[in-house]
Amino acid sequence: MADMIVSPEPTVEIDPDEEDSALGDDVSTSSTSVVSSVMRYEWRHGRRYHAYHAGTYNFPNDDREQDRLDMIHHVFYRLLRDRLFLAPIDPGRGLRILDIGTGTGMWPIDLGDRFPNASLILGNDLSPIQPKLVPPNVKFIVDDVEQQWADSQPYDYIHCRYMAGSIRDWPRLIQQCYENLKPGGWLELQESVNTLYSEDDSLKPGSAMVKMMDGLTEACEKIGRSMNPAPSMQGWVKAAGFVNVSQQSFKLPIGSWPKDPRLKEIGTLMGVNFVEGVEAFTAALFRDVLGWTQDEVQVLNAKVREAVQQRKAHPLFDFLVITSQKPA
Repeated sequence: MADMIVSPEPTVEIDPDEEDSALGDDVSTSSTSVVSSVMRYEWRHGRRYHAYHAGTYNFPNDDREQDRLDMIHHVFYRLLRDRLFLAPIDPGRGLRILDIGTGTGMWPIDLGDRFPNASLILGNDLSPIQPKLVPPNVKFIVDDVEQQWADSQPYDYIHCRYMAGSIRDWPRLIQQCYENLKPGGWLELQESVNTLYSEDDSLKPGSAMVKMMDGLTEACEKIGRSMNPAPSMQGWVKAAGFVNVSQQSFKLPIGSWPKDPRLKEIGTLMGVNFVEGVEAFTAALFRDVLGWTQDEVQVLNAKVREAVQQRKAHPLFDFLVITSQKPA
């Protein structure tokens, strides 16, 4: 099968009734066994961080952040038109599945609920923050996916989503995925291209949102963990030996300005993500890596919240989904 070419999505139509509205009027924001060292956490800048392989992941893992991650799981589900994956697989046929960087575990739990006949759905993360009550075929482990894998059996499908800024060596990780898949197995990578833009030139270079993203990119480059791996992923999977490579692009708006109801829902939640999540984005990377003062970070955070709520701009990310198959 040749590589799939997917047509780009059409321009997102702006809802004229949303120009002066306030953000969030209609949206509320709201079985691992580990050693004791894994359960200890670090506290920095008023937020809680993982202690296992500390510094590998530079974003919090406290309750506020878990709520944000659960919301983002719903955003991606709606963005893919109520689908958890795009790879041509049937989890119900007894598949062994791995979710890399599972976070709160919402993706494996949703998949386990929908496909009780899946043999195993394993979620891997640095933080033991996943719930204890899960479907019988769902399990969680605390592990660093960038270390040498010790899996006793290969997987039928590996899923990796929203890991920008967390991986030091993407080509090596993708190679490890290749080596731990069964022949004919599938890898799916889901990641946003972390360069904000607007289709109507309403997003200006001086925007606080752009400044924040530029700072995150600079900080992640300094620690060797790219904030923008998405544009290179298709090339990396091909270099690893995968075939039947397909890349699909989805427009991910920030703010409730889209006219389309589904994109309006997504954009509103992404606006909440920026307003309520900006502190999580900037706390460690701007203070500890870029050397900003607390006052400088707080001023930027306030300007980001203001920029999102003003609705003067119509910002977007491109969200890429790359599916690829290990040769049979």
